[in-house]
Amino acid sequence: MRTLWAGQWYSHNRLDGVKRHIFYENYLPVVFRTRRECREWIEERYGYIKDREDLRREPHGWRLPRAVKIELVVNIL
Repeated sequence: MRTLWAGQWYSHNRLDGVKRHIFYENYLPVVFRTRRECREWIEERYGYIKDREDLRREPHGWRLPRAVKIELVVNIL
């Protein structure tokens, strides 16, 4: 077991409620060794959200994604 960091999408609006999910690319989760690396990736790709009030209000309710700690468990069968 290894602790890694991943970016988590976060939105909250009246229609859908709270929505959260981990970012994926090519069907695999995007993971980082450090929180700093993850936050830099989030800022590079999704940093525009913090400056876009229209995306933060209804009906979108987008929030800047968060860096969250995850545990990667590999089971070999």
